[in-house]
Amino acid sequence: MTEIDHLLNIMSELRKKCPWDAKQTHESLKRYLLEETYETLESIDNSDFEQLKSELGDLLLQIVFHSEIASEKEAFKFADVVSSISTKMVDRHPHVFKDNNNITAEQVQNNWEKSKHKKEKRNSILSGVPLHLPALLKAQRMQEKAATLGFDWSDKKDVIAKLDEEVSEFKEALKGQENIADELGDIFFTLVNIARFFSLNAEETLQKANSKFLKRFAYIEKHFNNDPAKLEEAGIDKLDALWEESKGSIK
Repeated sequence: MTEIDHLLNIMSELRKKCPWDAKQTHESLKRYLLEETYETLESIDNSDFEQLKSELGDLLLQIVFHSEIASEKEAFKFADVVSSISTKMVDRHPHVFKDNNNITAEQVQNNWEKSKHKKEKRNSILSGVPLHLPALLKAQRMQEKAATLGFDWSDKKDVIAKLDEEVSEFKEALKGQENIADELGDIFFTLVNIARFFSLNAEETLQKANSKFLKRFAYIEKHFNNDPAKLEEAGIDKLDALWEESKGSIK
């Protein structure tokens, strides 16, 4: 028996004999799939391979869990999931499995998007972007997909100039207190474009900034023994000084 067969048998037994596992549905498991995904991302950010091994196992369990529920409904089995992705990977990589062409990574991505659009009979190249993706990630995926059709900036300077334009429009909106949210949204969208042009993931870039803020603010709180009242009484000048101090103390 292979390890995967062993896991499939365990899940089958759990569905029959464990009251918690038995009552789960595709809908009830959605939160766990999301949580496990974020925990896996965290282990990658921490370069913790032991943790990554464990988190990938948790992710695999979610796939097995959903497959077992579907199997009970005679919709599909785990083997069908594996077969489906194997077929898809071969179809989407003709340069490897058929033509043996030498193409760039960018061309591979462009061909992948066009293949999905054709085979899945989508009405739009953007229709494959999940509705519930985090906003920054969703913006970047839409931009990447549009770029495969040539709808893109030609130079980094142009997209940076676009940021200046959007900031100016935001400042104008502030004067009349109109369309402020729309103009601010345009700034965010342009910043995602800039991240993409510098081969950065916008979502991860902001997460790193969040982490930096968390550590520096914790430095300030520690100075006041984590007492919110003392911190509030300190005043902005003292807090700003500690913020600047934290930059040299926290790497």
